[in-house]
Amino acid sequence: MILVTGATGNIGRALLRELHLAGPVPARGLTRDVRRASFPDGTEAVQGDLARADSLKAALDGVRSLFLLSGTGAETGVLEAARQAGVEHVVLVSSITVQTHPHLPAAAGNLDVERLVKGSGMDWTVLRPTQFASNALWWAQSIREQGVVRAPYPDVGLPTVHPADIAAVAGAALTGPGHRGRTYALTGPERITVRRQVAAIAAELGREVALVEIGREEAHRQMAPFLGDEIADAVLDLTGGDVNHELLKVRDTVPRITGSAARSFRQWVSDHGAAFR
Repeated sequence: MILVTGATGNIGRALLRELHLAGPVPARGLTRDVRRASFPDGTEAVQGDLARADSLKAALDGVRSLFLLSGTGAETGVLEAARQAGVEHVVLVSSITVQTHPHLPAAAGNLDVERLVKGSGMDWTVLRPTQFASNALWWAQSIREQGVVRAPYPDVGLPTVHPADIAAVAGAALTGPGHRGRTYALTGPERITVRRQVAAIAAELGREVALVEIGREEAHRQMAPFLGDEIADAVLDLTGGDVNHELLKVRDTVPRITGSAARSFRQWVSDHGAAFR
């Protein structure tokens, strides 16, 4: 049995679909509200809250593999509950910033969680994805209402990754041999600039979407109210203010692990065009 946490999120939903199509593989999706959960046929919806490890006992019963996202702040209790329940293998989604920008506080936090997993006594696989293609959803409201994207660094290209590809690698690691004790950096198939991303969205919508370049200070003023100053600064560094070769590198991990080409940003837009209409 596999327990997927974050089961209603971008990666978790895709992972449950992967597991369903793969066998199906016996899987549970963890959610705080089973009445509102919509999972593939045969997937068991189980209630629990990662912030309360004592709420996970039923969800972990009989589970041998656990899919976990870093960043909840409750990983210590979750991992201990998993170990006590007999979980053998944890697949953790961390961040490529652990290796590209280890000085950033969020990267240091992700590294701490990686160390917790590796020291848990369970087998582990660590996934380090780069920027998610789904970050483009930050522009959805302004595209719907104004037909415009205001963004800094419009000509910096990053190898954004489709969350479904993160799920595909996670599915392979959870169900196949040879992935325990491995750390995988994940990217999309090419670097793509904000300018090209906006053009891809416009093509999907069949109408013009304007791109207005803004400076870092203005971008920070827009982001800080909901991200906080520190995270806003980090995001701006990672999207153009402090890029490096390691962050810009396109990697072959997705096709090498899954046997399928990594999905393009254009594919992500095709999958999620309704969000911008």
